[in-house]
Amino acid sequence: MNKEILIQVDAEETAVAVLEDNRLMEIYFERLNSQRIVGNIYKGRVANVLPGMQAAFVDIGLEKNAFLFIDDTTGIESVTGEQVNHARRRISEVVHEGQEIIVQVVKEPQGSKGARVTTQITLPGRYLVLMPMANYIGVSRRINNDEERERLKTLAQKVKPENMGLIVRTAANGASEEELLKDVNALVNTWHDIDQLAVKSKAPRLIHHDVELFLRILRDLYTDDVSKLVVNSSTIYTKVIKVLADKAYDLRKRVALKEEDLFNLYGIHNQIEQALKRKVWLKCGGYLVIDQMEALTAIDVNTGKYVGRHNLADTVLTTNLEAAVEVARQLRLRNIGGIILIDFIDMDSIEHQEQVLKTLEEELSRDKTKNQVLGFTRLGLVEMTRKKAHQGIERVLLQDCPYCNGTGKVLSEETVALQAKKDILQLAHTSNAEVILVEANPSVAAYLIGTGGANLRILERRTNKKLIIKGNDDFHLEEVKLRELFEQEEVKNLSTPVKVGQVLEVTIEEPHAINGIDGIARIAGFVLDIPNGASFLGKKVLVEVVKVFRTYAQARLLANA
Repeated sequence: MNKEILIQVDAEETAVAVLEDNRLMEIYFERLNSQRIVGNIYKGRVANVLPGMQAAFVDIGLEKNAFLFIDDTTGIESVTGEQVNHARRRISEVVHEGQEIIVQVVKEPQGSKGARVTTQITLPGRYLVLMPMANYIGVSRRINNDEERERLKTLAQKVKPENMGLIVRTAANGASEEELLKDVNALVNTWHDIDQLAVKSKAPRLIHHDVELFLRILRDLYTDDVSKLVVNSSTIYTKVIKVLADKAYDLRKRVALKEEDLFNLYGIHNQIEQALKRKVWLKCGGYLVIDQMEALTAIDVNTGKYVGRHNLADTVLTTNLEAAVEVARQLRLRNIGGIILIDFIDMDSIEHQEQVLKTLEEELSRDKTKNQVLGFTRLGLVEMTRKKAHQGIERVLLQDCPYCNGTGKVLSEETVALQAKKDILQLAHTSNAEVILVEANPSVAAYLIGTGGANLRILERRTNKKLIIKGNDDFHLEEVKLRELFEQEEVKNLSTPVKVGQVLEVTIEEPHAINGIDGIARIAGFVLDIPNGASFLGKKVLVEVVKVFRTYAQARLLANA
């Protein structure tokens, strides 16, 4: 199997794609305005203790308090200062309101729920995971050679810090004592820095941020089974080589630099688009229907256009086997977690059922996220679980659809705007026109322009072109059109949608972000700043345009408003 990792770095986003035999299997995003918090360590303050739920809410400085369950409090002394028997612990004996504790995020906030946290701190390195609050040694189950497991366990015992625990990771397979010692020393130093900062800090406060995306990929995914790692940024490429300087030469020589859009080159955009759809077609002509809900995910398998060649049993088996492979891929690609129910097409043969389960388990064995297949239920459904720690691809790329009140999904303004910027840069690179017209939905146009035209100015510097961004209420949220402008008269007419002295009827949409008494209205995405307009929020008013600037205009309320 040919396995590749692509690291695509853009100004506002870093994305990593994991490919197996040129098929997208996993995708990770990190954006400036929405960075992941799993792995972060906080000094928090207990806000509420809930004896009935055996849990507590902890203020860690985020919008919503984090959730701490009793089973995640190992290592904390009781409120009396004594260790509590683990089998009989109660949350009220372990923490109290106002208490300051060190916690680590293990699950991202999702929907109405805050982050889930634990006091069982873990610091992952390349070969080892340090557990400052534990005192034992574990070895990854993926290392299945008994001799290697014993060798690594012996080495781990030699390098283990006093009163701390270690887990030997899969990447340590074949590692030397020197490599393990170097890894554990770096982790211990990191923990000492965290501990010292915690002592000096008042809760709530972030005291340790997990490393950025490309470093997590090098730490967690870039192993000997990866054929190639391709980076599109020379800056990140240099950092990658530096990080791998002390690692095996074989890993360094597989790193390549290609300063172009890797996702276009490898056809990733189309595969991401397919991963956002409810229906997934199989090569045989069958298809999956994937429905993600709050509590569980249901996957339905259908024969679709596939009618088989011999008999019904063979047709069903062929479809189910191909579906099992694709289900495993979709779980990784969409990062689906929690309870998963798979409704394979009914099979009368126990042997056929076992074949499908074996195929599903084999495909899931390559998934680094913990999962468990529980088998067929009495209703004929396959029941399984997959660890739910990170946000799925839908939560990252999509938002509730404003056209159907949340019953469907569309790309977010940020996602559409980021793609529009890439398209603008690509057109500017090949165009001889001095001016480019960008037409988009008003909310996307507003994002492209930015507060006070900040985003527009940055984009014009990058393209070395004049950009005219027009909002169009008739455009779907995902619709963006680009056009080169050569005629000066057309450029002049399109530059601003309003003129000084023009009288307009507009709706005050929101208060001014800085001056709360002023109101904001928009004409085709173009901002009108209206002094004293906030008192007419949500109402239609008559205004006269008094000043026109590049990215906004000022208008005064008329007397009869």
